Amino acid sequence: MNNQPKHLNKTIAALTLGVILLVSSPLTFAKEANGSQVAQGQSAQAVKQQVVNLNKSTFEQLVTLKGVGHTKAQAIIVYRQQVGSFKSVNELTKVSGIGEKIVAENKARLAI
Repeated sequence: MNNQPKHLNKTIAALTLGVILLVSSPLTFAKEANGSQVAQGQSAQAVKQQVVNLNKSTFEQLVTLKGVGHTKAQAIIVYRQQVGSFKSVNELTKVSGIGEKIVAENKARLAI
């Protein structure tokens, strides 16, 4: 039979359980992290699909437009402050640094 003392069997069992937990924990964490990345990717995609109102949108909303970074978003806000509300989406080309290509790429998401 087994000549090992009972406390040694318990120690081996505890160590085995510890190893299993150590090995499985990073795998569980990796699955959870991957799931949260997918959720973040989906929410980022949803933000990119939202309609951006040229007269009301915040800086953060404006930078979600394709081809519009921090400088151009700030230029849009300055234009609104100096000239007033946009009358049409195409008026966006009057903002420094924004051409017809940017307007065309974002037309489906732009509103007045």
